[in-house]
Amino acid sequence: MVSIYRCQIELHDSLYYATREIGRLYETEPIIHNYALCYALGLVDSQIYSTIVAEEHSYRYFCPEQVPKYEEHLTPLNQQGIYVTPARSLNHYSILNTWKYANNNYHVEMEKTQKNIPSFGRAKEIAEESRFEFFVISQKELKLPKWIRLGKWMSKAEVTVEQLPKHKISEGIFTCTHPLNPLDVMFTNQVISYDVVNMPPVSLIQNVQMRGQYYQFDGIPNLKIPVRIEYRFRS
Repeated sequence: MVSIYRCQIELHDSLYYATREIGRLYETEPIIHNYALCYALGLVDSQIYSTIVAEEHSYRYFCPEQVPKYEEHLTPLNQQGIYVTPARSLNHYSILNTWKYANNNYHVEMEKTQKNIPSFGRAKEIAEESRFEFFVISQKELKLPKWIRLGKWMSKAEVTVEQLPKHKISEGIFTCTHPLNPLDVMFTNQVISYDVVNMPPVSLIQNVQMRGQYYQFDGIPNLKIPVRIEYRFRS
């Protein structure tokens, strides 16, 4: 029996990751990638969720190299029937921080410096108290953590979880208003139209009209989630 959870995140610190770089501006898009959520929720390489990876790809204790291994880390979630959607903003506020640094050479030969111009940049972050929503689909009941860390600054965030009521499966043309990872749905559904959210490592899509099977819930007529959604890594 499939269990579907609606989860909300409330930020307790400002959230930063570089969705796009515009000159010296590093901007955080108000959307959270589903890959990032899998790591933040502790679903990757976990004894609790039976998602242990091969020793050479171990994530729990030490990462010998800073090279993403999404396929190796997320495939065990497919095997356990666990899927996390990207998170959309319910309400958010942005703040702009400026950072500066200078090149100070203290341990070199005493030569006259050619320049003494500080370098600077600006980071557009998502402010604390902003809230996001995502869904977790699982073949068995899950207990998710109440507190997680997100982004480059490992910002603290609170997670509230609600198990959705009994669902039914319908089929036809429908619109999913929540963001999706296109690689995870394009092989099992016919994607008709969408808006692109450019962000690494895989750009997301939202306001997606598609044809296929979807979950529908009593009392929540506007919520439709694609069926047979899982992590894929090649188009």
